[in-house]
Amino acid sequence: MTVENGTIATPLGFFADGKHCGLKRKKKDIGIIFSEKPAEAAAVYTMNQMQAAPIFITKDSLAANQTLQAIVVNSGVANACTGKRGLEDGFAMRALAAKHLGIADTDVAVASTGVIGDYLPMEKVEAGIASLDAKSGVSADFHEAILTTDTVQKELTLQAKIGGKTITISGVAKGSGMIHPNMATMLSFITTDAAVPAKLLQKLLKQKVDQTFNQITVDGDTSTNDMVVVMANGCAGNTAFSEGTPEFATFTKMFYAVCQHLAKSIARDGEGATKLIEAQVKGATSKEDARMIAKQIVSSSLVKTAMFGEDANWGRIICAIGYSGGRFSPDNITIRIGETVILEKSETAAYNPDVLADYLQKENILIEVNLHSGLEAGTAWGCDLSYDYVKINACYRT
Repeated sequence: MTVENGTIATPLGFFADGKHCGLKRKKKDIGIIFSEKPAEAAAVYTMNQMQAAPIFITKDSLAANQTLQAIVVNSGVANACTGKRGLEDGFAMRALAAKHLGIADTDVAVASTGVIGDYLPMEKVEAGIASLDAKSGVSADFHEAILTTDTVQKELTLQAKIGGKTITISGVAKGSGMIHPNMATMLSFITTDAAVPAKLLQKLLKQKVDQTFNQITVDGDTSTNDMVVVMANGCAGNTAFSEGTPEFATFTKMFYAVCQHLAKSIARDGEGATKLIEAQVKGATSKEDARMIAKQIVSSSLVKTAMFGEDANWGRIICAIGYSGGRFSPDNITIRIGETVILEKSETAAYNPDVLADYLQKENILIEVNLHSGLEAGTAWGCDLSYDYVKINACYRT
């Protein structure tokens, strides 16, 4: 069940707040998530080798005992490529949040997003952290505080009865540009009041990130700061989940639904985007091939611009399939856009161009590919590439 007006603090035992401290001109730019008790925690990070200071800080916190009690986040300044001073500032940010909350430094994760190469103005960060009211703040303000070029907040809260207990999962994300995971600039935070052992939580997170966040693209750029962190504090009172049980299977479905919703929301909110493009590939010889091919289709600049121009140029789609690195038979591919088959077993199909033209005016575009080579399937999400993408990024620092 979807919880209307849910926030990252809807699960029992969680609190959140967001404030403006001056890193951005007017909008909220610093926020915190706090659990009333230490939570089992897991995280995945960007695969970009130029990793920002907060990545190292959060890894250090989780290395202590794989639990967290808080996450402090700023937007406007990425604290990336800032050398020794950046690390010192990141550790100072962690210490300030810990002192403010009365918890250990290593119980705090740190995340940042914004302009690369700028130093954090620590006097503003310190004042901002001091202003955060973790236990009685406006939790929805945290959602705003993590945004940069995003045009909408990305959030979902789900609830279900599992093992006789009401379990809640909430997720929030930011991301609009510099999105091309492994990981997708993207940050996401997930909270749940379920009891989940840290090792199982890490395995679940990695698996579902591969199926969702790592299957989206906006512009082909992988950020220095990408991070997904999940906290499970057990306040729902359930017996800790075990792998292979019906209870964990139900929880897994909820967790996947939250991750998929956030991932698709990021793709739809791509900078300057007007359409969400979903590529579904089936008939592949492996899940890896299916995901690889689907992601290559939504990554193609030529496919993205064709969708913006509402042009059913299937040659661009099959070209992307061809250089994807996936295995398939080149003479047995079927492509469908919406309900219209445009390629049948690698030959042009007869179709009504007016019907397809009407479909391409929609905001959500589905491209289906059948490779007729196996039984596996995969899905990826992206957006079209518009004139506004260039304008937004040409003026990003001004």
